[in-house]
Amino acid sequence: MGPGEKTIAVNRKARHEYEIGETYEAGLVLKGSEIKSIRAGRVNLRDSYVRIKDGEAWVYNMHISPYPQASTHEQLDPKRPRKLLLHKREIGRLAGKVAERGMTIVPLRLYLKRNLAKLEIAVARGKKKYDKRAAIAEREARRQLERILKRAR
Repeated sequence: MGPGEKTIAVNRKARHEYEIGETYEAGLVLKGSEIKSIRAGRVNLRDSYVRIKDGEAWVYNMHISPYPQASTHEQLDPKRPRKLLLHKREIGRLAGKVAERGMTIVPLRLYLKRNLAKLEIAVARGKKKYDKRAAIAEREARRQLERILKRAR
């Protein structure tokens, strides 16, 4: 995270469910009061994913709650697909990676950079159940070791 960045939402589940590969920074096309909801932190990235469709990148299932003070005639669907702003060669590279078996694109975090909403996305491969168990066991062993070292001081 660089200077002038404020993290709004993190997809913790993604790091548990997937092996993360290359990451990209994408801008978001938003409508109306969605940016106000994002600044208020009313965003959920759980179960969201990115698809490449007709040479454009779209994020699906990203929940941005409606802004309560927004006018009532402009209520948008909180889970509507939102277009991502990426360079054409980045979209081409992502499409090539996703064509590989078992690869997908997942959002990792949503943040503000110079007052613009940015989405960090990554090419990822799904972990198997035993990989997840191994990661949990490794984390627990590390915690146990830290506790022992802390007591030894």
